[in-house]
Amino acid sequence: MDRDRHLPLTETVYYILLALAEPAHGYLIMQKVEELSGGQVRMAAGTLYGAIENLVKLKFIQPVASEDSRRKVYAITDEGLRILRLDLERMKHMVQVTMERLR
Repeated sequence: MDRDRHLPLTETVYYILLALAEPAHGYLIMQKVEELSGGQVRMAAGTLYGAIENLVKLKFIQPVASEDSRRKVYAITDEGLRILRLDLERMKHMVQVTMERLR
C-alpha cells in the first residue's frame, strides 16, 4: 500500500488535528495542543493560524457554526480523521518494529 503524500504529519499538525476532535477556537486549540503534548509543543498564534489555513485548504479541518461571532471555531473533517488515523498506524508500526529490534 502506498503511503499518503501528506504523511508523516508534523508533530504540531498531529496535535492540532487531535485537539479538534472536539470543535474549538484558536486559543483553545493552542491550550489543548500544549496539554495533549505534555507541554512539549507550544505554538505562537501566527504558527497556529498558518497551520489552520493550510489544514482548511487540505480539507482536514473546517470552520463550524459558533455562538460567539468574534471567534472562528474549527472541527476536524472525515478526511482529517482519516489522515490522523493513518499517521497513528504509521507511528504504531514504527514503535513495534523498534521495540522488536532493540530487544
